[in-house]
Amino acid sequence: MSENESEPVDVSDPAIIAKYEPYLRMLARTQMRRAYQAKVGASDMVQQAMLQAVQGIDGFRGQTEAEFRGWLRQILAHHLCHLDRDMHRVKRDVRREQSIEQKLAQSSMRLEGLLAGDEATPSQHAMVGENVIQLAEAVESLPPDQANAIRLHYLEGMKLSEVAEALEKTTGSVAGLLHRGMKTMREQFVD
Repeated sequence: MSENESEPVDVSDPAIIAKYEPYLRMLARTQMRRAYQAKVGASDMVQQAMLQAVQGIDGFRGQTEAEFRGWLRQILAHHLCHLDRDMHRVKRDVRREQSIEQKLAQSSMRLEGLLAGDEATPSQHAMVGENVIQLAEAVESLPPDQANAIRLHYLEGMKLSEVAEALEKTTGSVAGLLHRGMKTMREQFVD
Protein backbone atom coordinates (compact mmCIF):
# COMPACT_ATOMS: atom_id res chain seq x y z
CA MET A 1 0.00 0.00 0.00
CA SER A 2 1.70 3.19 -1.17
CA GLU A 3 0.74 6.21 0.85
CA ASN A 4 1.02 9.72 -0.49
CA GLU A 5 2.20 12.46 1.86
CA SER A 6 -1.08 14.33 1.40
CA GLU A 7 -3.43 11.33 1.29
CA PRO A 8 -5.38 10.59 4.44
CA VAL A 9 -3.78 8.09 6.78
CA ASP A 10 -6.10 5.41 8.16
CA VAL A 11 -5.64 5.28 11.93
CA SER A 12 -8.71 3.12 12.55
CA ASP A 13 -6.33 0.18 13.07
CA PRO A 14 -3.74 0.99 15.77
CA ALA A 15 -1.47 -1.68 14.24
CA ILE A 16 -0.44 0.97 11.68
CA ILE A 17 1.88 2.36 14.35
CA ALA A 18 4.07 -0.77 14.16
CA LYS A 19 4.88 0.15 10.56
CA TYR A 20 6.79 3.21 11.85
CA GLU A 21 8.92 1.36 14.40
CA PRO A 22 12.17 1.36 12.33
CA TYR A 23 11.70 5.06 11.54
CA LEU A 24 11.19 5.96 15.21
CA ARG A 25 14.08 3.74 16.36
CA MET A 26 16.44 5.42 13.92
CA LEU A 27 15.34 8.88 15.10
CA ALA A 28 15.69 7.83 18.75
CA ARG A 29 19.24 6.66 18.11
CA THR A 30 20.12 10.05 16.64
CA GLN A 31 18.85 11.95 19.67
CA MET A 32 19.58 9.74 22.68
CA ARG A 33 22.60 10.86 24.59
CA ARG A 34 25.38 8.33 24.25
CA ALA A 35 25.63 8.13 28.05
CA TYR A 36 22.09 6.68 28.21
CA GLN A 37 22.39 4.18 25.41
CA ALA A 38 24.13 1.61 27.60
CA LYS A 39 21.34 1.88 30.20
CA VAL A 40 18.27 2.32 28.02
CA GLY A 41 18.13 1.15 24.43
CA ALA A 42 16.56 3.11 21.62
CA SER A 43 14.21 0.18 21.06
CA ASP A 44 12.94 0.52 24.64
CA MET A 45 12.18 4.20 24.12
CA VAL A 46 10.44 3.47 20.83
CA GLN A 47 8.33 0.72 22.40
CA GLN A 48 7.18 3.13 25.10
CA ALA A 49 6.37 5.79 22.52
CA MET A 50 4.50 3.29 20.34
CA LEU A 51 2.50 2.04 23.34
CA GLN A 52 1.50 5.61 24.18
CA ALA A 53 0.58 6.21 20.53
CA VAL A 54 -1.63 3.10 20.46
CA GLN A 55 -3.32 4.16 23.69
CA GLY A 56 -3.80 7.72 22.45
CA ILE A 57 -4.55 7.10 18.78
CA ASP A 58 -7.92 8.80 19.19
CA GLY A 59 -5.97 11.96 20.04
CA PHE A 60 -4.40 12.16 16.58
CA ARG A 61 -6.00 15.18 14.93
CA GLY A 62 -4.17 15.19 11.62
CA GLN A 63 -5.13 13.57 8.37
CA THR A 64 -1.99 12.92 6.32
CA GLU A 65 0.90 10.54 6.72
CA ALA A 66 3.31 13.46 7.19
CA GLU A 67 1.15 14.74 10.06
CA PHE A 68 1.00 11.24 11.52
CA ARG A 69 4.80 10.93 11.46
CA GLY A 70 4.99 14.37 13.14
CA TRP A 71 2.58 13.21 15.85
CA LEU A 72 4.68 10.09 16.46
CA ARG A 73 7.86 12.24 16.60
CA GLN A 74 6.25 14.43 19.27
CA ILE A 75 5.44 11.39 21.39
CA LEU A 76 9.00 10.11 20.99
CA ALA A 77 10.43 13.54 21.88
CA HIS A 78 8.29 13.57 25.02
CA HIS A 79 9.70 10.19 26.08
CA LEU A 80 13.28 11.23 25.32
CA CYS A 81 12.81 14.35 27.47
CA HIS A 82 11.48 12.23 30.32
CA LEU A 83 14.50 9.95 30.00
CA ASP A 84 16.80 12.95 30.05
CA ARG A 85 15.04 14.36 33.11
CA ASP A 86 15.06 11.03 34.93
CA MET A 87 18.74 10.43 34.21
CA HIS A 88 19.70 13.89 35.38
CA ARG A 89 17.04 14.31 38.05
CA VAL A 90 16.18 17.79 36.89
CA LYS A 91 12.83 19.48 36.50
CA ARG A 92 10.96 19.37 33.25
CA ASP A 93 12.30 21.92 30.81
CA VAL A 94 9.82 22.78 28.06
CA ARG A 95 12.61 24.39 26.05
CA ARG A 96 14.57 21.11 26.05
CA GLU A 97 11.46 19.21 24.96
CA GLN A 98 10.89 21.66 22.10
CA SER A 99 14.58 21.39 21.18
CA ILE A 100 14.36 17.59 20.96
CA GLU A 101 11.18 17.87 18.87
CA GLN A 102 12.99 20.26 16.52
CA LYS A 103 16.03 17.98 16.27
CA LEU A 104 13.82 14.97 15.53
CA ALA A 105 11.98 16.95 12.87
CA GLN A 106 15.29 18.06 11.33
CA SER A 107 16.58 14.48 11.28
CA SER A 108 13.34 13.37 9.66
CA MET A 109 13.60 16.12 7.04
CA ARG A 110 17.19 15.10 6.28
CA LEU A 111 16.05 11.49 5.92
CA GLU A 112 13.30 12.55 3.54
CA GLY A 113 15.82 14.71 1.68
CA LEU A 114 18.03 11.66 1.13
CA LEU A 115 15.10 10.02 -0.59
CA ALA A 116 13.83 12.94 -2.61
CA GLY A 117 17.15 14.44 -3.62
CA ASP A 118 17.80 18.10 -4.31
CA GLU A 119 15.74 18.30 -7.50
CA ALA A 120 12.84 16.03 -6.63
CA THR A 121 9.64 16.08 -8.63
CA PRO A 122 6.21 16.22 -6.95
CA SER A 123 5.71 12.51 -7.69
CA GLN A 124 9.04 11.72 -6.00
CA HIS A 125 7.93 13.67 -2.94
CA ALA A 126 4.70 11.67 -2.93
CA MET A 127 6.67 8.44 -2.54
CA VAL A 128 8.64 9.70 0.46
CA GLY A 129 6.13 8.53 3.08
CA GLU A 130 6.43 4.85 2.26
CA ASN A 131 10.11 5.04 1.39
CA VAL A 132 11.10 6.81 4.61
CA ILE A 133 10.20 3.63 6.47
CA GLN A 134 12.13 1.49 3.99
CA LEU A 135 15.13 3.79 4.28
CA ALA A 136 15.01 3.58 8.08
CA GLU A 137 14.95 -0.21 7.80
CA ALA A 138 17.87 -0.10 5.35
CA VAL A 139 19.96 2.03 7.73
CA GLU A 140 19.10 -0.30 10.61
CA SER A 141 20.21 -3.34 8.59
CA LEU A 142 23.70 -1.94 7.93
CA PRO A 143 26.70 -2.99 10.02
CA PRO A 144 26.75 -0.82 13.18
CA ASP A 145 29.71 1.38 12.17
CA GLN A 146 28.17 2.15 8.77
CA ALA A 147 24.74 2.82 10.31
CA ASN A 148 26.23 5.12 12.95
CA ALA A 149 28.26 7.04 10.37
CA ILE A 150 25.19 7.53 8.18
CA ARG A 151 23.01 8.60 11.11
CA LEU A 152 25.59 11.10 12.37
CA HIS A 153 26.52 12.55 8.98
CA TYR A 154 23.25 12.51 7.05
CA LEU A 155 20.63 12.67 9.81
CA GLU A 156 22.35 14.76 12.45
CA GLY A 157 24.16 16.86 9.87
CA MET A 158 27.61 16.41 11.41
CA LYS A 159 30.70 17.19 9.34
CA LEU A 160 32.97 14.32 8.36
CA SER A 161 35.58 15.39 10.92
CA GLU A 162 32.92 15.53 13.67
CA VAL A 163 31.70 12.05 12.78
CA ALA A 164 35.29 10.80 12.86
CA GLU A 165 35.77 12.28 16.31
CA ALA A 166 32.47 10.88 17.62
CA LEU A 167 33.24 7.39 16.29
CA GLU A 168 36.93 7.62 17.24
CA LYS A 169 38.01 6.89 13.67
CA THR A 170 39.96 8.71 10.98
CA THR A 171 38.10 10.85 8.46
CA GLY A 172 39.26 8.44 5.74
CA SER A 173 37.73 5.45 7.48
CA VAL A 174 34.49 7.38 8.08
CA ALA A 175 34.38 8.33 4.39
CA GLY A 176 34.75 4.63 3.56
CA LEU A 177 31.96 3.70 5.99
CA LEU A 178 29.68 6.30 4.42
CA HIS A 179 30.52 5.18 0.90
CA ARG A 180 29.95 1.48 1.63
CA GLY A 181 26.79 2.17 3.62
CA MET A 182 25.25 4.36 0.92
CA LYS A 183 26.24 1.87 -1.79
CA THR A 184 24.55 -0.97 0.12
CA MET A 185 21.42 1.11 0.67
CA ARG A 186 21.24 2.12 -3.00
CA GLU A 187 21.47 -1.55 -3.97
CA GLN A 188 18.60 -2.37 -1.58
CA PHE A 189 16.41 0.30 -3.19
CA VAL A 190 17.21 -0.82 -6.73
CA ASP A 191 16.39 -4.50 -6.05
